[in-house]
Amino acid sequence: MSEVIDEAGLLAAELLARRWLPRKHPRVRRALIDADLWQSVQERLAQVGLRLVDNIHADHICVALLRGAETAVFGEAGLDANNNVELPRDAVSLLILLWSLIVLPKRERQSARAASAEGDAQEEMFNREKPLPSAAAVSPVVSYKALLADFGTQLGKKTRMDGNLKRLEGHGFILRRGDDIAEGPLLDLLLDYDSLAPRILDGALGDVLARVRQQESDTAALTENRADGEDA
Repeated sequence: MSEVIDEAGLLAAELLARRWLPRKHPRVRRALIDADLWQSVQERLAQVGLRLVDNIHADHICVALLRGAETAVFGEAGLDANNNVELPRDAVSLLILLWSLIVLPKRERQSARAASAEGDAQEEMFNREKPLPSAAAVSPVVSYKALLADFGTQLGKKTRMDGNLKRLEGHGFILRRGDDIAEGPLLDLLLDYDSLAPRILDGALGDVLARVRQQESDTAALTENRADGEDA
């Protein structure tokens, strides 16, 4: 006997089956503009201890456990662990490092472009809302070779780092494109930006990020100078 499933049930089912969905997915787009549908999906998921996870800086949505369900699912030992997806500690360190190198600059670029678009809109005769730039459009990539050269020793050297990168890719945190490591669907969804960003920017990783950004700036300036020389 077949049962008819409504839109909220279908979206909840698809999220459970696929783990994450792009914001451009037809059902997701409807839910994002239909407050009643969004609330209905939240209520369906809450019945099994889950919640929708979404933020405007990410290109996907996903599901996660409600706080009240975590103890029952993982137990006290699971909640006291450094993560609940059974990543080893060096994989968690790698995850935080990649989050810092990808998500923090991405958020800065999104904010800068949104501010620029807002300024342009003020000069237009008919002002219209400018969408926040997508993650895909502004998310930086990390070079595997540079990552290995800069942090390989601290992260267990090549064999160990390769294994942990594979773990992170399997969990949806990153994407591998040849030598490039890019943002995965869950990198900016399941890590708490408001909690992590201040700790990283004010901590030891803040110096690392500043050094990486200076290297990127120097490389860009060198490339521009070479191009100017060739034009001359």
